[in-house]
Amino acid sequence: MRLKSDPFHDEIAIDFPSTGRFVDRVREAFVSEGAPRATEPLQMRAQVTRAQAFRGTVLVLDLALRAACSLCGGRGETWAERCTACDGSGDEEIPYLLRVVVPPGVKDGTRLRRRARTPEGTAVRVDVTVTIQ
Repeated sequence: MRLKSDPFHDEIAIDFPSTGRFVDRVREAFVSEGAPRATEPLQMRAQVTRAQAFRGTVLVLDLALRAACSLCGGRGETWAERCTACDGSGDEEIPYLLRVVVPPGVKDGTRLRRRARTPEGTAVRVDVTVTIQ
C-alpha cells in the first residue's frame, strides 16, 4: 500500500475560515520536508559610550516578538466572530527584555548574536550591532 505524501489529505474541513493559515503554520512546524527553513534574524542597534566599550557593559534591549494570539490561539477568530485582540491576524506582539552582555574591548560595528524565546518557546534570532558614540 502506498502512502500519500500529504498527511492531512483525509482531514475534514473545520468551520473556521481563518484556520487555513493556522494549519499551514502547523504543517511547517511538524511536517517539514527537508531541512527547516531559517528565519531572518531580528536586526537591532545598540549604542555604547567609549568607556562602556572599553570596560564592557550589560545592555537591556526592549523587543517586540510575534507570537500566536493568546485569546484565539492563532486562529484569528473566536467562534464566528473576528478576534478583537489580534484583529483577525492570529498574531500578537509580546514585549520582551533581552539582556545583552557587551564584552570589554568591543569594536564599533561588532555584531553580537543572541536568541530570544516567545512564550510558546519559539526561538527568535537577534543580531545586535554595537555602535560606539
